Amino acid sequence: MEMPEGSQKNVMELFRLDGRRALITGGSKGLGRVMAQSFAEAGADVIIASRTREDCEKAAAEIAESTGRRAMASAVDVNNSDALKRLASEIETALGPVDILVNNATGWVPDTFTPSQADRLGRSLQPVTAATWEQQFKVDAMAAALMISEFARRHIARGADWGRIIGLTSGGDLGFPEEVSYGAAKAAQTNYTMSAALELAPFGITANVVYPPVTDTGWVTDAVRQEVARHRELIHIATPAEVAEVIAYLASDAAGLITANVLTLR
Repeated sequence: MEMPEGSQKNVMELFRLDGRRALITGGSKGLGRVMAQSFAEAGADVIIASRTREDCEKAAAEIAESTGRRAMASAVDVNNSDALKRLASEIETALGPVDILVNNATGWVPDTFTPSQADRLGRSLQPVTAATWEQQFKVDAMAAALMISEFARRHIARGADWGRIIGLTSGGDLGFPEEVSYGAAKAAQTNYTMSAALELAPFGITANVVYPPVTDTGWVTDAVRQEVARHRELIHIATPAEVAEVIAYLASDAAGLITANVLTLR
């Protein structure tokens, strides 16, 4: 049955992000950079937060030029509550309040409980130490929690009734062997996000976590492709654009009933 033309238009509008403002941490490179592009192409203004000012300014300039949307760059320490408050105030002054928060930044460092110096793909490993734990948890767990807290505080204070929180995870119920602190920190972020989904639902906020498949942001080698082919549950090697499309969908009005979920992409 063919839908009336007006209905088709209304459905398509559900996937647009016009008038929204999306803050993407770790948005200057890799998947974060592609996400920022996808959000802008869907009509949102974007804020790219990264530790490296030059990288995020370059990304913001390219996005603004290619999409015509407003794009703001901010070099910020996402582990610092005061810095996040200043960032949120700067965004509100320049663009308006943030509607969409994407916790994409990572402090990835592969560590292990065994004496191994390399994983099965030949990547360097180091033992679990206070330093590896701190590097991982400060960005992937604490920073994400602080971002959610500041986002929620401002959302509630201004009486807003629409918001989106999206995190990214890896690992699983059996941890993440050879990347143990990374997996544990991501598990903590997932827990924070699920709590946010339930606590913030009365304020019109959805919160979900995306578990991407192996995503080729430039690190996938022939050895990685062979490893993926060996495992039946690893169905695809995705492009960043494919993952970004799912995340942009979760930020849209069309995904208003999707919350408190970990979406595993395969």
